[in-house]
Amino acid sequence: MTTNCINWGIIGAGKIASKFAADLSTVSNSNLYAIASRNLEKANLFGKEFNADIAYGSYEDLVLDAHIDAIYIATPHSFHKAHTILCLNHNKAVLCEKPFAMNLQEVEDMIQLSKEKNTLLMEALWTLFLPHYQYVLELINNNHFGAILKLEADFGFHPTYNETSRVFDKSVGGGSLLDIGIYPVFAAISTLGQPESIEAKAEFFSSGADSKCDIKFHYSSAKANLKSTLLAETNTEAIFHCENGIIKINGRFHEPSSVTLIDNQGHSELKTFNNKTIGYSYEIEHFNQLIRDGKTESDLMTFERSKQLMSTLDTVRALIGLDYS
Repeated sequence: MTTNCINWGIIGAGKIASKFAADLSTVSNSNLYAIASRNLEKANLFGKEFNADIAYGSYEDLVLDAHIDAIYIATPHSFHKAHTILCLNHNKAVLCEKPFAMNLQEVEDMIQLSKEKNTLLMEALWTLFLPHYQYVLELINNNHFGAILKLEADFGFHPTYNETSRVFDKSVGGGSLLDIGIYPVFAAISTLGQPESIEAKAEFFSSGADSKCDIKFHYSSAKANLKSTLLAETNTEAIFHCENGIIKINGRFHEPSSVTLIDNQGHSELKTFNNKTIGYSYEIEHFNQLIRDGKTESDLMTFERSKQLMSTLDTVRALIGLDYS
């Protein structure tokens, strides 16, 4: 493994892989070395578009390539565990797209193997690494406006219904909760911690995937109202109502955005951030540094944080009767 340039491989050649590859090209001392798809023609097209050194028509061939230092997994949710284990068994550092897996047991299996192999593994929840989100976490940790009393966070868009699309396919983890509801849930857990109790209700497509999900987290001195929907465009904001003011992450809060601060006297201040990439560059830079430092776990997106997130999502699924098995 090199200590300067990190050679990346990508498993899966879909939309999110394209965004990741575009940002990877902006990160210094990083190289898209290989792309793998089950369809070699698709891999070749992807490789040409993003200047990959080599394209593979099988994931197994990619993990056997000794030149690769890190692998980004960009396949549908239901394949995350299997593809992570494939990579770890070949001692490849793994950055696995969110959600980490389909349930807590799968997450724990992945983490256990990472520890056994002494090989780096991290969930790619890019929001945590974005400058505006780190800024908000710092404000909250420093009690800028005092304690949080209420959080309101939503994520909604309205794609054309198509049962063959991954978004609507329950068998691969499709539906609003795991695809986009994870972001409002993460906003709550990363600022308020795990709730003391949860309420949740959902509606479903004919495919069995959830079309919308409304969740309430209850804490001893705060509450969080969280919404995800594939039936309508929403503001996709995260609004923290605190004792002495409001911290509002403007839409769309999960990606590079701005922050509005409003004190109890009504004074408003807009904070903007000079983002020059789609936003995946920040988690890539973090992961690259972990590799160079010889780390096997992130100090930001820790194993415990991933387990808490998935445990909470499991609880919500049980409450709304969503069973992927």
